[in-house]
Amino acid sequence: MLNIPTAPKPTVQALSQDGLRLLSPADLAEALPPGWVQGWTALAPSWEDLPPDAHLKDGGHYRRRRHSCFIQDLANASLIQTPHRAHWQPTDYNALHGGFERWFEPVEASVTAAPAWTTLLAELGALFAQVRPVARWFIEAHQFRIDTAGGVGRPTPEGAHRDGVDFVVVMLLARRGVKGGETRVFDANGPQGLRFVMEEPLTTLLLDDARVIHETTPILPAEAGTQNGHRDTLVLTYRADGFQSP
Repeated sequence: MLNIPTAPKPTVQALSQDGLRLLSPADLAEALPPGWVQGWTALAPSWEDLPPDAHLKDGGHYRRRRHSCFIQDLANASLIQTPHRAHWQPTDYNALHGGFERWFEPVEASVTAAPAWTTLLAELGALFAQVRPVARWFIEAHQFRIDTAGGVGRPTPEGAHRDGVDFVVVMLLARRGVKGGETRVFDANGPQGLRFVMEEPLTTLLLDDARVIHETTPILPAEAGTQNGHRDTLVLTYRADGFQSP
């Protein structure tokens, strides 16, 4: 049974017991070093320069993204960015976009070198290692913008899914001029689930990918006749057994 994600229990305990944890912006700030929020705010403009996703098989033009990969060595407390590589998922996890290499433009170097960026990835990796002790994490980072320029935007066109990793992070960066976009998390082995809307920037959802299935419903313009709304997120995946590849 999935419990309420904002239950007042430590994050490691919530992930271990429930398979998920929803962090408020205040929760996230408390878990990171002082000054992190100010440093992260300086990175927000990078979401204004995301190239279009050219791989959408539903024919849509509602998604922009960048993608980069990292390896975190927990024993040596190091985080390195890998040479640029394709994003690949098996069709078992992504029936719509799985089974082929998808190349995206990398996250800008000024972003990946920023202390707020490296701190976020490293601190979350250390947190997940308390739930599932590992030697290293293979991390994929995706900057997303879903817009309503065509009338509707689909954050997860593949539907409810797992990602084939150990842990997933979904952080809301901005939500402007849209309605919808309900986050849904379901027990991977049963009918129980939760539904909620992430509305406040820096609200962050942590998921144990083996235990839950997740999706976000389509977004629509908040007002009829307007088409300039968007929803920005950062999605991080942590996998112990290397990057997924063909």
